[in-house]
Amino acid sequence: MASITLGGNPIHTSGELPIIGLKLADFKLVKNDLSIASLADFVGSKLVLNIFPSIDTGTCATSVRKFNESASQLENTKVLCISRDLPFAQKRFCGAEGIENVINLSDFKDGNFGKTNGLEIVDGVLAGLHSRSIIVLDENGTVVYTEQVSEIANEPNYEAALAVL
Repeated sequence: MASITLGGNPIHTSGELPIIGLKLADFKLVKNDLSIASLADFVGSKLVLNIFPSIDTGTCATSVRKFNESASQLENTKVLCISRDLPFAQKRFCGAEGIENVINLSDFKDGNFGKTNGLEIVDGVLAGLHSRSIIVLDENGTVVYTEQVSEIANEPNYEAALAVL
């Protein structure tokens, strides 16, 4: 269980981030067209997993915008923006913002992605949502970088995440 804060108040997650050097567990997440995406769909590409509580908050929206800007310049890399938001909300946000370089995936059905990877917030007002985290994978699905933002209202370290690519 990791301890993070929201407005300076301690909250906790269901576990610890995946271990660098190990393969990420497979996942089943919902795309904007309601089809299912799995880790196997992305084999051969480097992945930046931008994980956050909700697309409809300022910091989460900023992270999607910033990674969208970076994604167009990354070679053989896909940016997956993952939250528990409904796919409709993710699609609405990206359409309104003109965001086209990231792939939104939703863990709304059962939250298994968050639970499996130790990201689910288990107490406080955001209980059930995912903590703000970045996981970077190589072409084989091996974890090469992780960051769990200690204060959930803060932005992740974009430069450090992209530097490992």
